[in-house]
Amino acid sequence: MKKTISIFLCLITVVLIVTAGYIFFPKSIPDPVEGSLTISKDITKVKYAIGKFYILLKDDQLIISHQDNPGRIIWQSVAGHSFVQAATGKAEFKQVVGRFAVEEEKECIWNDQSIEKIEMMPDESLMMQGTLSNAQGLETGYTLVFSESNENNKRLSFHLTTDYLKANRLYLTYESSQDEHFFGFGEQYSYFDLKGKRLPVLVSEQGSGRGLQPLTFLADLFSDAGGEWHTTYAGVPHYITSKMHSLFLENTEYTIFDMRPDDFIQIESYTGIMNGQILSASTPAKLIELYTDYTGRMPILPHWTQEGAIIGLKGGTEKVKEIYRKLGQYNVPIAGFWLQDWAGQRPSSNGPDLWWNWELDHDHYTDWEALKNSFEKKDIRFLGYVNPFLIDVDKKDNARRNLYAEAKEKGYLVTDDALKPYHSEVGSSSFASLIDLTNDDARQWLKDVIKTELIDKGFSGWMADFGEALPYDALLWDGTPANNFHNRYPEEWAEVNREVIKENNLEGEAVFFTRAGFTRSPGETTLMYTGDQLVSWDEHDGIKSAVTAMLSSGISGFSLNHSDIGGYTTIPHWPFDYSRNEELLMRWVELSAFTPFFRTHEGNKPEENVQVYSNKKTIAHFANFARLYASLAPYREKLMQEAANKGLPVVRHPFIHYPNDENVYSITNEQFMLGDEIMVAPVLNEADSTVNIYLPKGDWVHLWSSKDYEIKKGTRITVDAPIGKPGVFIKSGSPVLYMLQQFAE
Repeated sequence: MKKTISIFLCLITVVLIVTAGYIFFPKSIPDPVEGSLTISKDITKVKYAIGKFYILLKDDQLIISHQDNPGRIIWQSVAGHSFVQAATGKAEFKQVVGRFAVEEEKECIWNDQSIEKIEMMPDESLMMQGTLSNAQGLETGYTLVFSESNENNKRLSFHLTTDYLKANRLYLTYESSQDEHFFGFGEQYSYFDLKGKRLPVLVSEQGSGRGLQPLTFLADLFSDAGGEWHTTYAGVPHYITSKMHSLFLENTEYTIFDMRPDDFIQIESYTGIMNGQILSASTPAKLIELYTDYTGRMPILPHWTQEGAIIGLKGGTEKVKEIYRKLGQYNVPIAGFWLQDWAGQRPSSNGPDLWWNWELDHDHYTDWEALKNSFEKKDIRFLGYVNPFLIDVDKKDNARRNLYAEAKEKGYLVTDDALKPYHSEVGSSSFASLIDLTNDDARQWLKDVIKTELIDKGFSGWMADFGEALPYDALLWDGTPANNFHNRYPEEWAEVNREVIKENNLEGEAVFFTRAGFTRSPGETTLMYTGDQLVSWDEHDGIKSAVTAMLSSGISGFSLNHSDIGGYTTIPHWPFDYSRNEELLMRWVELSAFTPFFRTHEGNKPEENVQVYSNKKTIAHFANFARLYASLAPYREKLMQEAANKGLPVVRHPFIHYPNDENVYSITNEQFMLGDEIMVAPVLNEADSTVNIYLPKGDWVHLWSSKDYEIKKGTRITVDAPIGKPGVFIKSGSPVLYMLQQFAE
């Protein structure tokens, strides 16, 4: 017995020591590339007009402004320093369960820049050419072209290229300031303000923990699946700053934004050609509008989605009936049931998982037609689940089709270097194969599957899961390099689903929600969700991270976003106990009532989690906030119209409406706005019964007490927030106040 205890204590000691080293001695991160700038004496330093933009080479600095406000600089290089650099390098993208880690080796860096020629071109663009060199005497030429965007005269395009045979990395370096705050970059979970960070932009599985220790360390130790603070399903090379500077890349390759230096920012893209745009506007709202002119915008959700809760269930026909009866006793407004396991359940090491063979399992959902018809009479919809992977179902007794076998035979699957279907380890599956979306025939086949097996079976929506896991060493049907297509894959996956809706005349009637995304995803998907959060209170992978993800993604055009109510990832094994308790669930319910889509999830281990239907207390609480959510439908539909017209998010960071109030810059997840009339401070810490909320200048009314707050200058206040009464303030005189007064009684 003593020997066993000694071994156990030794193991614990080793884990603690290694974890401490992991935390306090992180991986080394390369410094930014810096160099000198030389300008040829033959260059005449004049102000060039590109549409309504001005470009000036003044002394040893490149400066860009706009004629609407010529005195305001919207982009400028660092005086005396190179703003274009290049390098060659090798990178290895290691994939584990859909998560990617990058190992980089630089071979040669050209850090010094000379400008030798500037001229206006016949198409009214401005071309700059010169040489990049280094201390070893190696040189390569570059070309930088500025042109006015065709779509909008407040978007300036730039095109940077060098000798691709020499350089496969490009850098763009330009001025920032110590007090400038950077927001956006798609869906970021740990931080809203990225100033001081070095941020890789790569679509990836987010990982388990993402910096929460010791969970992240142990997840990495045993499966290399812990993730880091920057791993995200939907990273985007785009930002807006507190000084109204905004830039985005059109590139799809792996890119890094280094915002660590006080006086400059550096973009590194794994490419020999960099394309992007610089935006000019005086407000965050207008900058978002200009950006979403390029990306596309998300449409208004179907009206039925706003009328009540979407109940996530697994378990079959009788389970659906049972939960419907339970919720009905409390008059829960139900818009639909989301049946994640509609295609059947299969055993796995992680508990019951799904058969990734997209057809209705009639043994699991018995009497389907009768069930569907009975719920249609109640105006309750069914939603399903699909992803772009397939697994072989030769061991599934009741399979009518083997979609994996069909796709393999037709050559519709992504292949490995032996031209065989690429078997990926994703979720609990080690043999899933991804459909090749560069193949038009494969896309059409997949669309036919979704139509036949989902739409024709009576489903009004579905989760379009995954999209982030295209391997970097895969071979694609049309020859596109996987490193160029990896970040594009979730855009194409969303486009396939959107085409299904359009081609079946279901625009405004059907909905699908995605977790992975990239730059153009807002123009393709109908709804985002924040992925697989841990059932915890933490800021890296728990309830707080879901709020941060909604706020950051809203800056980058993801205007309709939501999270699994209660979180998803459950780890009930020693040394952890990440199981959803009653308090966490109830607080997540409160938070979600103020988002565009009110959807529950049982989690990956339903039996370990408290559910909204678990007891009288949870059902009553859920019913009240489902009714609150439904009562806000007219207000949300107005906000969704703004989203469709201008790209504004429904859930908004206060920065969007109070950009000149420096106090809002530090808000990460503590509070958010629903539109411009409701300020919400959800309770995000266990056992808290108060919230401390920042109220900007204006007249506000506390929902639960009806107390008026006349704020002359932005200030923080603390209010009671017991379960059932999160911090909610509404602008005085807003019609929304009257919508919600019944819940304050």
